[in-house]
Amino acid sequence: MLIVAATDGSEGATRAVEMAGRLSKACGAKLTVVTVGSGRLSADEASAARRLGVPEGDLLEHFTREILDKATERARAAGASQIEICDCVGNVAERILDVVRSDKPDLLVVGRRGRGRVAGLVLGSVSQKLAASAPCAVLVVP
Repeated sequence: MLIVAATDGSEGATRAVEMAGRLSKACGAKLTVVTVGSGRLSADEASAARRLGVPEGDLLEHFTREILDKATERARAAGASQIEICDCVGNVAERILDVVRSDKPDLLVVGRRGRGRVAGLVLGSVSQKLAASAPCAVLVVP
């Protein structure tokens, strides 16, 4: 059995990763934790990177690694023992769907709301898109 948990580092995504970790333990399932980045820094982050003389790509990689490390710790603390990580860049829902189509998990676990509250209200949330389009069961964690 395989479970995929998507995270952006937000509180809702952290709860989803913890739930996925508990389910992984209960089912003896492998767990893949995936995060999707935009591939660019915010204006403030880019300005800080320039001030510090840090290449933007290095800072993006650092942020991604930090999200995945924290998620892996949470999943392991919740009981998951077989954890893989995956990072992608692009449209969040589409990249997660790509992972799901490729890995063919039994379950996708996502948080109800991530970092983009306003975008979620205007465009429809990522969790809604995933629940409507994923070819597997989707658990949306509040």
